[in-house]
Amino acid sequence: MMGLNIKVLTFASDLKFISMDKVSENPFKNRVTDSMSLMIVTALFITLYLVSNVMAVKIVSFFGWVYFDAGTITFPFAYMLGDVLTEIWGYRTAKKVIWLTFVCNVVMVICTQIGVWLPSPDYLSSNASAYNQVFTYVPRIVLASLAGFLFGELSNAWFMERIKIKTRGRWLWLRTIGSSMIGYLFDTLPFVLIAFAGVVSTHDLLLMIIFQYCSKLLIETFFGTPMAYVAIRCIEGRIGRKTKHG
Repeated sequence: MMGLNIKVLTFASDLKFISMDKVSENPFKNRVTDSMSLMIVTALFITLYLVSNVMAVKIVSFFGWVYFDAGTITFPFAYMLGDVLTEIWGYRTAKKVIWLTFVCNVVMVICTQIGVWLPSPDYLSSNASAYNQVFTYVPRIVLASLAGFLFGELSNAWFMERIKIKTRGRWLWLRTIGSSMIGYLFDTLPFVLIAFAGVVSTHDLLLMIIFQYCSKLLIETFFGTPMAYVAIRCIEGRIGRKTKHG
């Protein structure tokens, strides 16, 4: 009888261990999936901002009256990812990623400036000159971008959170476009003024502000928002959330 009791207790102990192991396994998997999604979105968010700052060195002109920097093409997609961050992980997490991006931009400026100061062999003087010409101007671009970035992205994330509360989580398109209307205003004005004042004429400066704001908003509306819908639904599917966006 004693032997039977010992076997029963041993079996119960083994069963409890197995069940505890199974219970602890799923939350761990969920945390990994959630962390992986956040890591991917964060990496793309930072990359798009860094790329936009380098591309912004080149001014694009069409027909002599449309002026914008080349970074305008990629910049709205960074905003779209900012919307994804805020929508899924909330304003606090988005704010942390925004400040992380700020630090990464500063690191890029320091590293590229070290490259400018380092000597180059004479037979590669043309390459060194091209590098120096681009990355000597990048610090001013990055300074302008950081000023616009902090004002624009933080206001974008804050307004998106407020709109989500007011609409009770419905109408994602209203949050992405509505918050971007505010964010792009706070971003475009300081960026263009700091980056290009004294470099281009006042007339061209005004055209750049108007065109950049309108083009970013159009890209957000017709490309960024549909991509945000897809990204949010894919990520929510991975982390097991079900939310109605409208």
